[in-house]
Amino acid sequence: MKNLTLLIAGLLMTLAVVGCTQPAATTETKAAEAKPADTTAKDVADIKAMEDRFTKAVATKDVNAIMAFYVPDESLFVFDVVPPRQYVGAAAYRKDWDDLLMMFPGPIDVGMTDLDVTAGGGDVAFSHSIQHLAGTMKDGKKMDMTVRVTDGYKKINGQWLISHEHVSVPVDVLTGRADLTSKP
Repeated sequence: MKNLTLLIAGLLMTLAVVGCTQPAATTETKAAEAKPADTTAKDVADIKAMEDRFTKAVATKDVNAIMAFYVPDESLFVFDVVPPRQYVGAAAYRKDWDDLLMMFPGPIDVGMTDLDVTAGGGDVAFSHSIQHLAGTMKDGKKMDMTVRVTDGYKKINGQWLISHEHVSVPVDVLTGRADLTSKP
């Protein structure tokens, strides 16, 4: 029994010595270990690249490619510059894109400037930009329109998708007329 007691005491002493030689975990090291990597720069770059691909999809009038940048379900919410007041769901907004692009039998000119993306390293982000579309409509009239766009994004399965979009133009409040060229 005396040998067992000495053996247990020896093991406890060994554990105590080993435990004392390990550096103590501080609040700072615990916080650093628990903190996820900052992905802000990558998220901003990914969204900017996505918006570039989006602009190319619009220019080629590829509605399937356009809609691939949006959440594919009823959670999509869009305020567009044309009636109705809002579009709820991907199916409704797809029809809006179909209707717009069918107005142009030939090529369209599409551009985006002043893109500013805000991301915080999580799974939501937003951006604002100025977007321009010009082309000849079926009736031969030229359309040349500049709009302001604000997009809200969700990262779903590692991919950024637009979940909320607001498209607008400035309005002269005295005349009620929209400013479709929207110069700064």
